[in-house]
Amino acid sequence: MDYDDVAVGDLAPERSLTLTRTDLVKYAGASGDYNPMHHDDVQAKEVGLPSVFGHGMLSAGFLATALTDYVGIGRLTRYKVRFAKQTWPGDVLTTAISVTAKRSEGGRQLVDLDCQLLNGDGVAVVVGEATAAIPGGAA
Repeated sequence: MDYDDVAVGDLAPERSLTLTRTDLVKYAGASGDYNPMHHDDVQAKEVGLPSVFGHGMLSAGFLATALTDYVGIGRLTRYKVRFAKQTWPGDVLTTAISVTAKRSEGGRQLVDLDCQLLNGDGVAVVVGEATAAIPGGAA
């Protein structure tokens, strides 16, 4: 990506993932987050949930990967998210990333991005914003 080739309103390519129970178990092992609400259906149902649900940080990580795929590794200068809804096994999660602004600051060319992770109903489960330093253009 080159700064001169980016315009406000540009959309990053969508990335999709169908969340599986195996994803939850693998993420629990990698992160050390063994909260039973992410892997034990019996306990999840005992507290009134329909089943186990996804780790928020797993969703945020999937969205971050789509961001770095778009802007390039090592270019994110800021990434902030809010977990809006739970994710469930079987959910198809799709990224939605758009360029909201371009600016020059401190000798760097910056691109601001709106980023969301949507479930199959189009509801945002993660909502965020990011900034990336993009080479090119007049600094």
